[in-house]
Amino acid sequence: MTEILGAILTGGASSRMGENKASVEIACRPMSAWVSEALAAAVSDSSHMVVLGDTPIGGIRSIDDRQGTGPLRGLAAVADATEHLDAVPRAVLLIAVDHPWVRPETLRALISRFDDRAVVPVHHGVRQVTCAIYPMSLVTAAAEGATAAQGFQALLDNVDVDEVAPETWTGWGEDGRSWFSVDTPEDVGAGLSRYGPPGEANEDRR
Repeated sequence: MTEILGAILTGGASSRMGENKASVEIACRPMSAWVSEALAAAVSDSSHMVVLGDTPIGGIRSIDDRQGTGPLRGLAAVADATEHLDAVPRAVLLIAVDHPWVRPETLRALISRFDDRAVVPVHHGVRQVTCAIYPMSLVTAAAEGATAAQGFQALLDNVDVDEVAPETWTGWGEDGRSWFSVDTPEDVGAGLSRYGPPGEANEDRR
């Protein structure tokens, strides 16, 4: 069985950015490159990675989200990705393409905690749903929820979730950079000021 499927979520209109966020350069590389590199370092087999959406990222297979945009609809699209694998994965490690400061160490820590429940970091009381790991059972639920116009947080309200508290993820060396979202041009500067270039050794810049 393929244990983990790494999935990069690229859906979204990028209206606040003004261009496709995946191609926005930070430290001379597009955000998508930083994210795919971190994800490849975390999963055991880089061939078991997919892009959710129609944005090409390297040689990673893209799965078009036929239902629309949004993280819940993206997770639902994982069902199409499994058709191309030799076996259905046990879980999906979902990371948004606009999280260029994501740490491989944090992704590996999420994988290590997985026990057939969703594993989701919580920061300032909010579940960070686009840097988390989900059992395949939630893919079906996501499809149903997306059809019913349900939100991601509402979906998780109805299932058993391993919510990773700050006192735990800070012990991984995490400081919130892994789910820092770059939604606007101003966010690029804010991220660089706070964390330095993506890929640098984890430092306390808070």
